[in-house]
Parts: sequence; C-alpha cells; structure tokens
Amino acid sequence: MMETLTLGRVVGEVVDMFTPTVKMDVIYSCNKQVSNGHEIMPSVITAKPRVDIGGEDMSAAYTLIMTYPDFPSPSDPYLREHLHWLVTDIPGTTDVSFGREVVEYETPKLVVGIHRYMFLLFKQARGRQTVRVPASRDNFNIRQFSQENGLGLLVAAVYFNAQREIAARRR
Repeated sequence: MMETLTLGRVVGEVVDMFTPTVKMDVIYSCNKQVSNGHEIMPSVITAKPRVDIGGEDMSAAYTLIMTYPDFPSPSDPYLREHLHWLVTDIPGTTDVSFGREVVEYETPKLVVGIHRYMFLLFKQARGRQTVRVPASRDNFNIRQFSQENGLGLLVAAVYFNAQREIAARRR
C-alpha cells in the first residue's frame, strides 16, 4: 500500500511517510471502491462517497480530509492544494455519516489532464475537538492544517485518478 502511495506522490508531495493503522474504505455510487492509483469516471464522483472507518475503538475520533493537490490543473498546480471535503469527530468503527461535516463535499471539476484526489484519515489526538474552518478551499496545505488543528497521526490514505470524459464523436 505504501508503495502505491509513494509512486502516486501522495507520500512525499502531500504527506510525510506514515504507518497505516486503520482500515478505511471509500465507496462511490454503483459500489465503486477507491483503490490507490485507479481511475474513476467523473460521472461516478458527483455525489459524496460512503467512507467506512475501521479500527477497534468506538471512542476514538477521526478526521477525514479529501484534497486535490494538483489544483487547478496537473500541469500548473499554482493553487495547490484544493480542499474538497472535511469531516471531523467520526467515531471509530462507523462511517462519515456519524461525523461532523465541517466543509461540504465539492464535486471535482475536471479540466485537461489526469487529476489525483486523496482521502486522508487522521486519528484526533484529543478525542472530539473543534477544528478551525479554513478561510478558503484553495491553497489548502494538509501538513499545516493538521499541525494547526492538532489532528494527530495520519492513519490511512487512499487516492484515485480522474480525467474529463470525452463525449463520443458524432458521424
């Protein structure tokens, strides 16, 4: 798993090396599960996914962040990163619907190129806590945000690729 996160430049470019300790399943409509480096069609990612959090401790709390590190485009990511979704206070062994949605899910808007979208799960160091809402979705920095909000350890990560669907040409 860490190898695919490193090859996909999640580890290094977006987050530091970490040890995955909690199972996280991200599933979009039509039971499309997110797997590292796999492509998902834009029509599938229009609505927020179901995110199941594993672990063995229901009293543990987690924060889920969906970010787009190549914003606004992979060839010129000058607004890196873009925050797509932020959910806090998710109890372990449940799913995101039990958490507190701090920033609503934003459907990715794809331009030319292959885009990476990442789901990062942090174990909250202090149990339930207040997280400062970012001033903007643009220029979001996961490392800085997690430090400023005392999110604790990164315990799971998964990413997918997407690119704009090209309509079939008419004859």
